[in-house]
Amino acid sequence: MNAEEIRVEIVAPVHNRKDITLQCLRSLSRLETDGLDVGVVIVDDGSTDGTGNAIRSTYPDVKIIEGDGNLWFTEGTNAGIRRALECDPKYLLLINDDQIFDAKSLAFMIETAEKHPRSVVGPLLLLWDTPHKLFQTSPVWETMSGGWLHWYSQTVWTVPKKTWKVDLIVGNCVLVPSAALTECGLMDSKRYPNFGDAEFTPRLRKAGWKLLIDPRARIFCQPNAFPARVRNKGLRQLFYDLVIDLKNIHNLRRRLYGNLDGAPTRIQGLIAFMMFFVLTLTGRTSERQEWAKAQPERPLSETFASAIAED
Repeated sequence: MNAEEIRVEIVAPVHNRKDITLQCLRSLSRLETDGLDVGVVIVDDGSTDGTGNAIRSTYPDVKIIEGDGNLWFTEGTNAGIRRALECDPKYLLLINDDQIFDAKSLAFMIETAEKHPRSVVGPLLLLWDTPHKLFQTSPVWETMSGGWLHWYSQTVWTVPKKTWKVDLIVGNCVLVPSAALTECGLMDSKRYPNFGDAEFTPRLRKAGWKLLIDPRARIFCQPNAFPARVRNKGLRQLFYDLVIDLKNIHNLRRRLYGNLDGAPTRIQGLIAFMMFFVLTLTGRTSERQEWAKAQPERPLSETFASAIAED
């Protein structure tokens, strides 16, 4: 490593998605890294499909941590962060493995982070099957709608042309200075075993770190799979999913924690949870999502016109 190079460690938890993981590593190997010293940490959480051996044979420089299958997303990410911090990086790029990186994406995010002190930077997330459409980028808080709302009609042509400030960066890909982790700690794997990003970047924001989206940095993500609908489950399984299992996407405690920790205020978080609870009880959550998809959306370039980060 040259003295002028910036050390970056990329961290990804993986489980039984060998082909997708290798595809991600191929795209990482093509990143433009002039002025950067980049390492990769993969947390292989109990894969049984040969993921670990495939990485070792194809990418021998990648550092691998073995899990037992019980780390899940949040503690898997935390385990990777702890290993990455041993290399004394200035930045950590926390990612999912089901995404493909534009060659300039990391360099753009680093450039933005260097330009804006105390900043955490996210890219423009796009769908890899419709690569002009935004995916989980720059959600907004709406108390009476039950919490964070995502966009359905935004494209690469409707976003601001310059970096803009947001209140949440989803955990698909986020560039975090190691100083932010030292100051604010890692993700909360006890309350959020599988969705630690729900409170992580809002916690950083509340501690005075700016959350920024750099529209030049483009990353292409696998579309989300739709979870099984709550109403199709038996009472015992329904109780387990909604009340006990914090790893489940439908879990109400997870939703409550996420709203309380991520909302502008805890009162707003509690009200939003009650609204979401009513929608869930009446079976209207999926109907409301379909309704939201049909609504016209202002371009993000207009919605976030006042949130452009100063150069």
